[in-house]
Amino acid sequence: MTAAPLAGAAAAIAVAALWESVAAAEALAPAHWLERTLAPLSAVARGGREPSTPERRRLALVGAATLVAGGWLLAGPVAGLACGAGGPFAVTALLRARQRRYRAELERAAPAVARAIADALGAGHSIGTALSEAADGASGAAAVELTAIAAALALGTPAEAALEQLRTRAGSRAFDTLCAAILLQREAGGDLATLLRELAAAQEQAARLADDARAVTAQARFTGLVVGMLPAGAAALAELARPGTLGEIAAVPIAAWMALFALVLQFAALVAIRRLARVIA
Repeated sequence: MTAAPLAGAAAAIAVAALWESVAAAEALAPAHWLERTLAPLSAVARGGREPSTPERRRLALVGAATLVAGGWLLAGPVAGLACGAGGPFAVTALLRARQRRYRAELERAAPAVARAIADALGAGHSIGTALSEAADGASGAAAVELTAIAAALALGTPAEAALEQLRTRAGSRAFDTLCAAILLQREAGGDLATLLRELAAAQEQAARLADDARAVTAQARFTGLVVGMLPAGAAALAELARPGTLGEIAAVPIAAWMALFALVLQFAALVAIRRLARVIA
């Protein structure tokens, strides 16, 4: 082989290597890495998927770094390191909040799911086919869960196991009742379509009552939150008006202990307000 074909082959290989290098550099870019790291947060919100242990570690690292940077810029390195120590706890709280939001959306869809299954049963479908039909007409969190159940049934999973999986993932009384009604009908017989329609109507009425209760207590909950945050706001204003005020308080042992005790009482008050104002459907 002459030098010209060898040079051409070397050039082609070099172009391919350069292309692969560019693709690898793009994959390792900070924006892409950050997008992949934060993807589990979106997965929890959209599909209720639990992040894996490596994903949790990466999220905790990003959360800690963000809090360190924010605390460092606002109050110095010591405050930044103190804030960074709370990064894993903040990420855990964020994941739990998104899971609660996902389950709340799923619980709100329970009456529509029950009515869709009842309509499919009324059309002559079996339980498995009715669940698949309900998945086709659902949206949001209900569509995700029902699609997973329909796929499991298509692979031969027993209906009892599929319903148990749905009940466990939903984690709500509405789906507990729905799955119990379906399983009870399979054992004892009866008009399941009518039962599910009555169940849907009762769940909708309960949801309306819960919404009314939240609306009635909204002002009281907001007032309690504002009153609970007033001391923190006053401390921030004092520090802005006269930098070093909080440091002077911390330098006096009695004042520091009193401030710490006040923070503990404030936290206990906020927890009590949250528990007293909680509306359980």
